[in-house]
Amino acid sequence: MSIRNIAIIAHVDHGKTTLVDELLKQSGSFRENQRVAERMMDSNELEKERGITILAKATSVEWKGVRINIVDTPGHADFGGEVERILSMVDGAIVLVDAAEGPMPQTKFVVGKALKVGLRPIVAINKIDRPDARHEEVINEVFDLFAALDATDEQLDFPILYGSGRNGWMNVAPEGPQDQGLAPLLDLVLEHVPEPTVGEGPFRMIGTILEANPFLGRIITGRIHSGSIKPNQAVKVLGQDGKLLESGRISKILAFRGIERQPIEEAHAGDIVAIAGLSKGTVADTFCDPAVAEPLKAQPIDPPTVTMSFLVNDSPLAGTEGDKVTSRVIRDRLFKEAEGNVALKIEESSEKDSFFVSGRGELQLAVLIETMRREGFELAVSRPRVVMHKDESGQLLEPIEEVVIDVDEEHSGVVVQKMSERKAEMAELRPSGGNRVRLVFFAPTRGLIGYQSELLTDTRGTAIMNRLFHDYQPYKGEIGGRVNGVLLSNDAGESVAYAMFNLEDRGPMIIEAGEKVYAGMIIGIHTRDNDLEVNVLKGKKLTNMRASGKDEAVKLTPPIRMTLDRALSWIQDDELVEVTPKSIRLRKMYLDPNERKRFEKARTAGAA
Repeated sequence: MSIRNIAIIAHVDHGKTTLVDELLKQSGSFRENQRVAERMMDSNELEKERGITILAKATSVEWKGVRINIVDTPGHADFGGEVERILSMVDGAIVLVDAAEGPMPQTKFVVGKALKVGLRPIVAINKIDRPDARHEEVINEVFDLFAALDATDEQLDFPILYGSGRNGWMNVAPEGPQDQGLAPLLDLVLEHVPEPTVGEGPFRMIGTILEANPFLGRIITGRIHSGSIKPNQAVKVLGQDGKLLESGRISKILAFRGIERQPIEEAHAGDIVAIAGLSKGTVADTFCDPAVAEPLKAQPIDPPTVTMSFLVNDSPLAGTEGDKVTSRVIRDRLFKEAEGNVALKIEESSEKDSFFVSGRGELQLAVLIETMRREGFELAVSRPRVVMHKDESGQLLEPIEEVVIDVDEEHSGVVVQKMSERKAEMAELRPSGGNRVRLVFFAPTRGLIGYQSELLTDTRGTAIMNRLFHDYQPYKGEIGGRVNGVLLSNDAGESVAYAMFNLEDRGPMIIEAGEKVYAGMIIGIHTRDNDLEVNVLKGKKLTNMRASGKDEAVKLTPPIRMTLDRALSWIQDDELVEVTPKSIRLRKMYLDPNERKRFEKARTAGAA
């Protein structure tokens, strides 16, 4: 059977996973009575909640006697480690662009990688039924983007389709007809995407997606570069440097048929398959016949830009809500995650009780923490810090990101002001339709930590911010941090509404009445810039005298609830987020006030 391998590239929320659902339905991958979930390719619980693709996945459809393998790629740059490898498996790409928003930074990130490896794109303008659709301008923006990314003349001569993934149609004209469904898109894939190029010689394959299966062990997905493979065949694994990592036998070969993976007896060059039976081979390694001596060349992976400390939870409430609390189980879980996610880097501290986890961005690390807490882990995490570099001359370099902010015109002034305070340089300001403007900045990653929530407050929730790693540039100097101090509990117990009511003029609370607290735990935001220890356990003194006035029930102002993402970006360097399966608490790194003073004194002396 003839094969085509394609990737679907799109920005977050431009509808690629919905399009894959429709392709599967219309190509007859399901029985008529089969119950099918919405966005079935987003199999992970967090993917469904956040509405983003985090893990790359493969599927396949049959169309006119040809098998089309489709890879659904993450649209977020934080999960770009997945993207770079996947593009080596495919020979074409469908670039899906929202008819109103146009090409966005994450699209630019993945398209840039795709053009670099020589893929010829098909551009699909999605959500054409939006009332604010502007497809003609969007096509020009896509062309300009491709030209800016050094596309070849062949790549710039891209075919265009218009349609709606949700309504299940695509056509060469924006107005339709719609009754052909997605047939024009599938026909265009057969016509425009070349058959896989097949290498000479025995079996060779680069590992691109890794996962752990409780029954089959490690499963590696990749495209077979040359030769063929059968179950029980002897293979070896070569690292990028050509060193032999392991030898073994293939226990099972799984092929993608719709959303199912089915065992097959033989796989040939050009097909995308998953193999099981090896224990050490990982992503970017070459799986090959024992006679092969040279590894295949793999795509390089961009370096991590943000790092965080994961510590064992040592608060007085440790172990009361989660069952995985020791450094050993946290260590095993982190190293298991790093095996499958090559964009993550894990280092142990010298004391062995904390770990430095480096990744592409706050979102990638927040997703990892959220996944761990749902598995029953308790841990404390520090504020994200930026990974700095030094060049040959010893000059300090820091990561710079391209930031695109779409905002209503009336709020653009405050955005420009706040971004300039964060050492950002404006590169572009242009109208984007509907009384909105698009601002493009180059800003240090340091300055962007914690800006998302502030931006939404400043613009009354109307701004959309997208970020993308640009390059490393010389250090931009100090950037101001949080201006408010915090309110700290001075004792352990349960917070009392009466005490909290009397503290309201000191600043807003971040906890409810009746919550467990301990000394050194952050319970509110101080209105001034210093930290203040307060007593939230003090109840009203009761006597046997009747009061002349009627006792009113205490009415508390609702607290500011800290989500995980917000807490990570809000805390300072001397604070931690305590994450358990049931709670997210904020605390000082040193709970004892005397230790805090010593730490502050040492830090001031070091700065001087």
